[in-house]
Amino acid sequence: MKSKLLLIVLSLCTSFAFAQSIDVSGTVVDGSGLALPGVNVKVKSSSQNTTTDFDGSFKLSGVSKGASVVFSYIGYRTQEVVVSGTKMTVKMADDAKSLDEVVVIGYGTQKKREVTGAVSVVDSKTLDILKPARIEQALQGTVSGVNVTTQSGAPGAPLDIRIRGIATNGQNAPTVIIDGYVGDLGLLSPNDIETITVLKDAQAAIYGTIGANGIILVTTKMGKKNTKTRVSFNSYAGFQETSRKLPTLNATEYALLLNESYANGGRPLPYPNVSGLGSGTDWQKEVFQKAPIINNDLTISGGSDKLTYSISGSHLDQEGIVGGDKSGFLRNTARLGLSADLSDKFKLKTNVIYTYFTRKTLNENGLGSVLFNALNVPATLKPYDANGEFTLVPSTTGLGNEIINPLAQIANTYNDYNYKKLNGNFGLDYKIFKGFTLSSSIGFNTSNSEGKSFAKQISYGGKVFDVQRSSVNQSAVNDNNYSFDLFGTYTTKIADAHNVTGTLGTTIFKEWGNGLSATGFDVPNNSWEFADISLTKGVSATLTNSSYVYDQRRLSYFGRLQYDYKGKYLLSGMLRRDSSTKFGPGNKVGYFPSFTAGWVVSEEGFFGTPKFINFLKLRGSYGTLGNDQIQNYGYLGLLNGEATYVFDGTLVNGTAGGQVPNPDLKWEEAQKFDVGLDLKVLNDKVFIVADYFIDTRKDLLIQNIPVSGITGTGAPGASAPTLNAGSVRNKGFEFSVEYKDKISDSFSFSLAYNVTFLKNEVLEVNNGTGFIETGAFGVGQPAAARMEVGKPIGYFYGYKTDGIFQNQAEVDAHPSQVALGAAAAPGDLRYVDVNGDGVIDTKDKTNIGDPIPDATMGFNLQLNYKNVDFAVYTFASVGNDMIRNYERTLSDANRLNYVLDRWTGEGSTNSTPRVTTGATSNNVLSSYFVEDASYFRIQNVQLGYSLSPSVTQKVGISKLRLYAGVNNLYTFTKYKGFDPGASSGAPIGGGIDYGFYPIPRTYLMGLNINF
Repeated sequence: MKSKLLLIVLSLCTSFAFAQSIDVSGTVVDGSGLALPGVNVKVKSSSQNTTTDFDGSFKLSGVSKGASVVFSYIGYRTQEVVVSGTKMTVKMADDAKSLDEVVVIGYGTQKKREVTGAVSVVDSKTLDILKPARIEQALQGTVSGVNVTTQSGAPGAPLDIRIRGIATNGQNAPTVIIDGYVGDLGLLSPNDIETITVLKDAQAAIYGTIGANGIILVTTKMGKKNTKTRVSFNSYAGFQETSRKLPTLNATEYALLLNESYANGGRPLPYPNVSGLGSGTDWQKEVFQKAPIINNDLTISGGSDKLTYSISGSHLDQEGIVGGDKSGFLRNTARLGLSADLSDKFKLKTNVIYTYFTRKTLNENGLGSVLFNALNVPATLKPYDANGEFTLVPSTTGLGNEIINPLAQIANTYNDYNYKKLNGNFGLDYKIFKGFTLSSSIGFNTSNSEGKSFAKQISYGGKVFDVQRSSVNQSAVNDNNYSFDLFGTYTTKIADAHNVTGTLGTTIFKEWGNGLSATGFDVPNNSWEFADISLTKGVSATLTNSSYVYDQRRLSYFGRLQYDYKGKYLLSGMLRRDSSTKFGPGNKVGYFPSFTAGWVVSEEGFFGTPKFINFLKLRGSYGTLGNDQIQNYGYLGLLNGEATYVFDGTLVNGTAGGQVPNPDLKWEEAQKFDVGLDLKVLNDKVFIVADYFIDTRKDLLIQNIPVSGITGTGAPGASAPTLNAGSVRNKGFEFSVEYKDKISDSFSFSLAYNVTFLKNEVLEVNNGTGFIETGAFGVGQPAAARMEVGKPIGYFYGYKTDGIFQNQAEVDAHPSQVALGAAAAPGDLRYVDVNGDGVIDTKDKTNIGDPIPDATMGFNLQLNYKNVDFAVYTFASVGNDMIRNYERTLSDANRLNYVLDRWTGEGSTNSTPRVTTGATSNNVLSSYFVEDASYFRIQNVQLGYSLSPSVTQKVGISKLRLYAGVNNLYTFTKYKGFDPGASSGAPIGGGIDYGFYPIPRTYLMGLNINF
């Protein structure tokens, strides 16, 4: 009887328990109602979990009523929902800036709340909005402390990234690490990028000798576990046009001005009758054109419980706004990313990227470039003569021997460059025991390129660009490198309060390659179709081929210890030991230590319950990083110069001594100091980051230090040695603030602003003269830019002006300017006697401008209303100067229309000098040619519309978004040139404008489809 009663009781209990357990299903969507696949769904305090499928759906069996289900997904705020029925719909709130977000910091990751260095992150959402042709463009205005300048707006042209200023006269570019290996940011498809992390301070010391200029860490997209195959297709097409045309003189204005110039010089008028000239030829209109751009990206991703994958391909085809397909760029990329859990202990990860691009180029910058000619050819000349041939620009003294018809220049430019690169990595993680993981990775880059250029036999009418003999030059380059990383990471928690993470490892890096270049003469039929060395039979009396081979290596050991107490007190110490083949036996090894610390004040008991301030962290860092970005074997004497010897009465080409060796060559070091704070207020709606930094670069690796002429450094292929002979300091302040709010379920927005103030100063130049100068201005003039103690690196060195001489009495009362080339006359520029010695000469040269901006800033806005999204990204640079050097100072060259305000008599103007063909000193480098190039640029405007999921999912589409946008919409500036933000990239002389190819304004229409 008792046993029967017990059985009844157990049956009732079991029935009651089953009655409280139900099967739950539902859908997870984002803020706009689109399905979210791959969301982790877990029953709290249980091992039961799943992930949402492609449609954002999930199902859990046997869940107790009242239980909590936790929904988590990267980039969204984790949510808990109490089970009250069998169906639920969960909307995930965007939380891309969450303090629990994982940040890549090099050889590991860290929660954002625990990061103690100056670190900034750009995510894939930003890249989706900006639609950059090259990824570097996405860093401009989105990351404080980072400035991106263009060398040219031509398709495929390189961009220069500077993190916290210019610190050396050599290589200033940061090192890019893609999924753990050294790579090239410009060759990646933006669609493949998950995050870009910028390490700006001593946090980068874990990378030792390659970290002095900062580190950019790129994480590529991977599939997610337990998700169905997801197909994403992104496409846009549009056209490009010049963002700016310079106001040159039309034919009538030009003729009248030239008449005045000749009259002032006492010469006959070249245009006795100007009637009928009209506007003449607008050479910029002839040169510039609308050019198409097309981009397509396809990604297939997904995963099972043990395997994730991502396969993608992209195609970019872009023509140039100058020359069309003669300055075109085509890039194709293919990528495969795999991650596999081989067992509970082993995890394999691989990422392989193939890139192929072709690029054709024109003479884009400098004396004789296409735009230089378009600005300087007189509007009175026509593009074509009566026979339909290109008009020849006269070779008169007033037009010089380098100004030619730009249309003829484009038509007679022939070149092609093909580049193929395979790069990637293979990694294996082994969990030896709880808390300890051993990681290994092999990264590799192998590339091959071929170039060909053809010089057609042609005459431009006695110009320096005349080609007397046709030729073809061909080159082939093979570059390779690999890295092997092996490191262990141990993480443990002691007494529930002390968290410790230790990392110890080694890196082996090898880079090698070779190149070959040769020239053949007398191309058959004087034609590009026959431009190949195998077809040329001409013989040259000079050496027509060259080759090189190189091999460099680094062996590194590194360690890092991270500690925090209850998430409040954060400490980190790093040490890296590098050994490089670029330095001699006594200086091969360098040690690079760094320390960081942080205090999360908001976690302290005295802080109380967060009200206005939700999070406050103070942090600081100090460390030493290295730089070895110089040519190989600078400590050795090599036979790589050119020489001609006489053997048996015959001239024979051979080799001679190259660079003068310096056995004492050693590492360039960067000492980086940073203090900052991270602050969240107003219920996490406002996020503020501020940093003060000092970056001091010592033992600068300065090339071509002057030495005795006895060594023969002026011989072909020879050069002066490289020495550690300088020091530069950058100090500044960074501030960024972001405000994100959700007004309702239909409307949300975000505002972001960042600003960087920077001061650059050269502390030391030990090269025998106390300064380094370079950078050309005009023709035959001294160097225009210098690196000198007490001045910013690359400052402009010339004469300071003080208005215009209004009459002869002012000329007589002023120190003589004869030493500058001619005696002054009324209407000429008046130069300042800087040293007060009563005469204007080279001793009066001084600082007349600084190409480094005092401040850079970005302001960005994003709005979302129901299915409509809108975004604006802007950038500003304040205080940067540029030298106007795109106008040829010949009497008959065309001018910009500002010259219409020239001096024509006493009191007419005090800014623009007279025009004359007579002798004058108005054309020497002075502050007259230096302009404030501050600017504000609307970089991107985009408007998008997403179709409702209830409509698209009926045809198997989870997301369909259409958008229209404009890149480089408008630039507000007083600078007269094409692009106030351009630079040649040179630390000294980079701010001299030779007629930079402008960044195009691009109109786009596109779509995003997810299946």
